[in-house]
Amino acid sequence: MIFDEEMTRSYDDWLQTPVGGYIDRREKELILALTMPKKGERLLDVGCGTGEHLLLFRERGCDVTGIEPSPFMLEIARQKLGNRADFHLGKAEDLPFSDNEFDIVTLITTLEFADDPEKAITEAIRVSRDRVFLGVLNKCSLIGAQRRLKLFGPSVYHSARFFHIVELTAMVRNQLHGVRIQWGSVIFLPYGWYKFAGVMEESLPVMKNPFGAFVGLSFPVTFRYKTIQDVIMKPFEIKVKSGYPVGGVVRRVKKW
Repeated sequence: MIFDEEMTRSYDDWLQTPVGGYIDRREKELILALTMPKKGERLLDVGCGTGEHLLLFRERGCDVTGIEPSPFMLEIARQKLGNRADFHLGKAEDLPFSDNEFDIVTLITTLEFADDPEKAITEAIRVSRDRVFLGVLNKCSLIGAQRRLKLFGPSVYHSARFFHIVELTAMVRNQLHGVRIQWGSVIFLPYGWYKFAGVMEESLPVMKNPFGAFVGLSFPVTFRYKTIQDVIMKPFEIKVKSGYPVGGVVRRVKKW
């Protein structure tokens, strides 16, 4: 699903409301706790939307890149960040980047609207060399149930795919068996309560709590060293007996 201009403006306007701003802040606190960005790291935000999370990571000193299928959202993100970010129009399932290109790859409320969520996760792992963060709408939260039951009239969330932490971790471990996963959730109360119940929200445990409307999950990715020699050696059955390269191809190669 690609957000049109009306949906884009509606989303950005909601972030400016007291409730929207509070919820956005709570989600960003969880995102930072699980990604732990460091100054100088390269970060890709897949489905970067209007650039709110690019701004968040840019403020932490990261070199940020965003990719987004909606040209309307991408234009607003460009207006917010200017030349402080690199922008691409594209989909999560087909990232136009090299293997291991980014230290951190994030997909924040992106899998919900992807045509193939598992392929999107596969692509995120491919272009990451250190860690991946997934932020999703929780199927088993109170707010998630309200959204899915269409209790409040037309909404962009009616076409969204919601997730539970169990199926989310299963999709990750289908790609990386036995990987260590950290996760938590926030936004446990109905939206209308946040005008007066912020203290109650913040008194609840976050990590490994499966009931928040926004679930965040992070996991490490092992750097996978590849060279053009991998392609060349296979068809010609070249065997390298040392760590030195085949002449005239690349500077370095792994042992066989």
